[in-house]
Amino acid sequence: MPVPAPSPDARAVVTGASQNIGEALATELAARGHSLIITARREDILTDIAGRLTDKYGVAVEVRPADLADAAERAKLTDELATRDISILCANAGTATFGPVSTVDAATEKAQVQLNAIAVHDLVLAVLPGMIERKAGGILISGSAAGNSPIPYNATYAATKAFVNTFSESLRGELRKSGVHVTLLAPGPVRTELPDPAEASIVEKLVPDFLWISTAYTAQKSLDALARNKMRVVPGVTSKAMSVASQYAPRAIVAPIVGSFYKKMGG
Repeated sequence: MPVPAPSPDARAVVTGASQNIGEALATELAARGHSLIITARREDILTDIAGRLTDKYGVAVEVRPADLADAAERAKLTDELATRDISILCANAGTATFGPVSTVDAATEKAQVQLNAIAVHDLVLAVLPGMIERKAGGILISGSAAGNSPIPYNATYAATKAFVNTFSESLRGELRKSGVHVTLLAPGPVRTELPDPAEASIVEKLVPDFLWISTAYTAQKSLDALARNKMRVVPGVTSKAMSVASQYAPRAIVAPIVGSFYKKMGG
């Protein structure tokens, strides 16, 4: 059974929709005719995106500004979603830190766990009963190739992505005959456009250009994979090779090699 077709009453939800993969997913869903609920922290950016998508594609776009790392704001959103006809959930919002756990800000690390892991879990629990009752739905969870192996100096991010990677693929097994599709998006480096060299982040300076995949391509391939109910989508040939290597190479060898690279990004 395919994911639900667009309908006037149903909504596709995209978290982290103000930029990068989230904005690309919202755009691709709108292009396919889905009305949306988009959420991120910046209401002004969300409102601009909503207006653009409505004007271009003629879909309804509801804006829900929220900091999903905040339990109260997250609960307000999940309580609403539990009462709505949610056809597709793209649980995409996430953040990363670099550096030794012993020196990075503890509050920031705790917020990262809330956003990257707990919020994904809460969102899925909110929309899943309705999808199962309707015997139709699609859940796309943005994990990461970083969740495949230990990454010193990126420890909290890697751990949260290990959680969502495993949660997504486990959930898919439970829902095999329910009509609800579950796909894990596990990309390598993604970006919307080439940065100005003077404004490039340290990550963009350290990662070679050939490793980057565009956000638009990532969104298209991810939603195609969700429609086919694929377990995991890793856009790009190079990213696929990196993903396989990180899954099957001995961890005792991978950790120090990868850690030396991420140590540069933290400093």
